Amino acid sequence: MTEFARSADGLQIAYEASGEGEPVLLIHGFASSRVQNWRATGWYKTLNDAGYRVVTLDCRGHGDSDKPHDPSVYGYDNMAGDALAVLEAVGVANAHVVGYSMGGHIGIEILMKNPQAIRKLAIAGVGERYLHGQFDARFAIADAILENDLGRTANPIAKGFRIFAGQPGKDREALAACMRGDRKAYPAAELARAARPVLVVCGENDETSGAPGPLAAAFADACAVLVPGRDHMSAVGDKVTKKAVISFLRD
Repeated sequence: MTEFARSADGLQIAYEASGEGEPVLLIHGFASSRVQNWRATGWYKTLNDAGYRVVTLDCRGHGDSDKPHDPSVYGYDNMAGDALAVLEAVGVANAHVVGYSMGGHIGIEILMKNPQAIRKLAIAGVGERYLHGQFDARFAIADAILENDLGRTANPIAKGFRIFAGQPGKDREALAACMRGDRKAYPAAELARAARPVLVVCGENDETSGAPGPLAAAFADACAVLVPGRDHMSAVGDKVTKKAVISFLRD
């Protein structure tokens, strides 16, 4: 059942919880939702069957949450705050966190700013490219998301984002604003001070994220898993990804 938490800046953030056991907070990727990223790919059932309580949210601008069109409200600090508001709403002081792509970036933000809220952090769809801190391409992607004529977008990555963001029920203006939001990548020297175990999982063919090993190596306590034959869009629901996360949470 969909419920709502209130963000620090007054937005309604949709969430739901299911199952019993240790809590696992799932944070979805850009232009997705808790339903598309996690429920439709079998994560709810996988985690519930493994004895975990699943808590999922729709990030601001996505799913059933409020969708402002102002880029200034989409910094990862605000979005991390939304995740913490959801944990508070369900009465959980800390949880395992699993984030995919944008959700992985948000998970890192929580880890670095509010480590007490995290038991273990599993990052999927975020890899070596994170360490380069290159976010300039997001402006071209945001422009493509607002473009009505697909033929005018030549860049295949931008076009892929446009197609995904153009699926029924999605607010392209909100998603473009989200893509233009303030972004920060922590350098390796800062990541090394993170005080929680980390898992990094990426698809073998994921050109968006890059390889998982270099990012895992930046943390003091981390491991990396490569998902054979998968790219950025297909790794999320793969059985190798699920097995790696479950094993990591149980260790």
